[in-house]
Amino acid sequence: GLGLGTTITFASSHWLLAWMGLEMNTLAIIPIMAHLHHPRAVEATTKYFLTQATAAAMLLFASTTNAWLTGQWDIQQMTHPLPVTMITLALALKIGLAPVHSWLPEVLQGLDLTTGLILSTWQKLAPFALLLQIYPANSTLLIILGLLSTLVGGWGGLNQTQLRKILAYSSIAHLGWMILILQFSPSLTLLALLTYLVMTFSTFLVFKLNKSTNINTLAISWAKMPALTSLTPLILLSL
Repeated sequence: GLGLGTTITFASSHWLLAWMGLEMNTLAIIPIMAHLHHPRAVEATTKYFLTQATAAAMLLFASTTNAWLTGQWDIQQMTHPLPVTMITLALALKIGLAPVHSWLPEVLQGLDLTTGLILSTWQKLAPFALLLQIYPANSTLLIILGLLSTLVGGWGGLNQTQLRKILAYSSIAHLGWMILILQFSPSLTLLALLTYLVMTFSTFLVFKLNKSTNINTLAISWAKMPALTSLTPLILLSL
């Protein structure tokens, strides 16, 4: 379901199909997120579902408005500023760009590391593919979103001890930079996305092998796994 949802969004040039892919994506990850049956995991799942459903509803509303105003459903030909703005904000909510980011650290903190990895990498791809297709139409909004995200992501992670929250803020900051660069060089944005995916993947896997979810367990993990612990600062610095 996860793969299919993202693939449908990737392959679609019609807003309804893109929306359907995003919805499938959300519905597919819900049982994966809630499989622990821990109250915190269930709470995170509920928060995630509500934000994603809101964003998807907003996207559907915006694309319907676009069809009503311009008479076509094509993703590539977004001309009217109103639906473009609404869709950009909906996609920002979907991937957790500031100022609509506050669900992301909370949700990520409530999940185990494997699900958190899926959330930080795979789940960002489909909305990003849509942003990549409509970016020429609204540069000012994207610059504001990007700047805010880099600031929030940079400052938000400073006073955290929980690794998953730090990674959530890192995700916000990285996406902020990507959105900022998007208008000037889309290929550079894709390169940044690729490096972000690789680095986040390795970070999550290291934490998973260490079984570390906060900074203290990371600090004492050298006794268990010295090689892995010496790799950790390298990965974090490259992030």
